[in-house]
Amino acid sequence: MAIVIGDPWNVEVPGGAIAGLIGESEAVLARVAPGPRHLRIADPLDWSPAPGFILDHVFALRDSVARAKLRMEVERLRRQGSAFLIVSQEQDLLAGLCDGIWWLDGDELRSGDPRDALESYNKDCARRLAESMSGSRQELAPSLRRGDGRARIVAVETPAVWRSGEAVSVVVRARFDAAAEDPVIGIMIRTRIGFEVYGTNTELEGIRLGPVVAGTEVGVKFEFLCALCPQEYTLTVASHDPDGVWHDWLEDAVALTVVGTRYTAGVADLRAKVSYQRSAASPVLQQV
Repeated sequence: MAIVIGDPWNVEVPGGAIAGLIGESEAVLARVAPGPRHLRIADPLDWSPAPGFILDHVFALRDSVARAKLRMEVERLRRQGSAFLIVSQEQDLLAGLCDGIWWLDGDELRSGDPRDALESYNKDCARRLAESMSGSRQELAPSLRRGDGRARIVAVETPAVWRSGEAVSVVVRARFDAAAEDPVIGIMIRTRIGFEVYGTNTELEGIRLGPVVAGTEVGVKFEFLCALCPQEYTLTVASHDPDGVWHDWLEDAVALTVVGTRYTAGVADLRAKVSYQRSAASPVLQQV
């Protein structure tokens, strides 16, 4: 028993194997040869004999008990020689259940063992998302705005999507409606729950902008390596005096998404290099 996917790919899931399919799936499913039972998200589960089973997001609406029972049933039928194609966007599910994973990259159906396939898939998703958002202008939508009005932040230029491990830049443009002796422009990155991740400003970096006169527009570019874990962040920007009197402060001025090719816990992706040593086995102690 096998699940056969025809032209242009001509591949199959052999009996006794479980393959995963992540990402765009419609084109692949349309090429499956007749025979396998296609169970969709809300279908009743029918395990009567079939050449194979396609579980199309079947796990999605089930609680932990139902999911555990479903996994046991899949394993039972696999041991009897049934082939399975699991269609899902749940990476942990696919990694723990499947022998290999397929994903559609343009017109090419790529495959690999779960770890390599998911890493390649995530890398491609990060690339496509970043490319789709390149050149887009971040609209200023601060949760709070305050200051004495001597300057106004008129633009924040940065991609909406940052890629972990790559260089990124933030340009803050401020227009001064009144003279300022020694203005300071700065940024602060926070997590979505308000945890301060990183902040700096022109004063801390040894850059002096003033004095400026009314009508001056200043653009400050911050460049750094995005050493952040994939998740959502906000960017706060401000212009102020060295003593902290705000000209214009935009709390959570823009939203950011950091994407990466692998799962990392926390906020900072320190990209550790890991090595290990293993000593010789200890002698077995014998009782006398």
